[in-house]
Amino acid sequence: MEKILEIKGLKKSFGEKQVVKGITLDIGVKEIVGFLGPNGAGKSTTINMIATILNMDEGAVLFKNKDVKENKGEFKKELGLVPQDIAFFSDLSVYDNVKFFGSLYDLSGSKLKTNVQEALEHVGLWERRKDYPDSFSGGMKRRLNIACSIVHRPKLLIMDEPTVGIDPQSRNNILEVTKKLRDEGTTIIYISHYMEEVESICSRLIIIDQGIIIEQGDKDDLKKKYKESGLNSIEEIFLHLTGKELRD
Repeated sequence: MEKILEIKGLKKSFGEKQVVKGITLDIGVKEIVGFLGPNGAGKSTTINMIATILNMDEGAVLFKNKDVKENKGEFKKELGLVPQDIAFFSDLSVYDNVKFFGSLYDLSGSKLKTNVQEALEHVGLWERRKDYPDSFSGGMKRRLNIACSIVHRPKLLIMDEPTVGIDPQSRNNILEVTKKLRDEGTTIIYISHYMEEVESICSRLIIIDQGIIIEQGDKDDLKKKYKESGLNSIEEIFLHLTGKELRD
């Protein structure tokens, strides 16, 4: 596996509580990796450290063999982050929203116009480019969120619960876009509680709980491994490993 991202011994504490306890993993080029865990498992903290939003206490993140702490600017130009919360401007049109985010990555002129159109076509919003997102459905807002995150054609894309609370058509579009981006050369870390999505698009799974990795591997290999225990789906494996107790 050709690595694009190496995560070595990540640790993070908040006060006396250690939330991430030494996570080490590699992500390969053009993978869609499912990053799974129950509420409070340390997923968001880990992702925020990878994305340099949050400082790590210990460990290192290497992107293309370079420490991201020492090459933060270069790394961010190749990173896309689709946040769980909607992150665009209601008082800007669809087109101007995506154009604004593209400009943050130093895109301009014809290159910016081309990328904006491509991003909006990917998510099925090019025909709605003059509209304002206040009138949009939840699914359309989620798709615009993605367009703003991919306009600069990132090599690494982190998608944090991109399909929460949306219609089946928008969910299908987002899953198809995710696979298309992979085919075009983007590596994707996909965070979701919808196990059927993970099973559909991810080639490899990483399951964390209580700040550590409790299982990881090729999706099909994991299914074969746990089939002997009578577990026939990713959801059954996930619940077996993390328990069925509520994590409110």
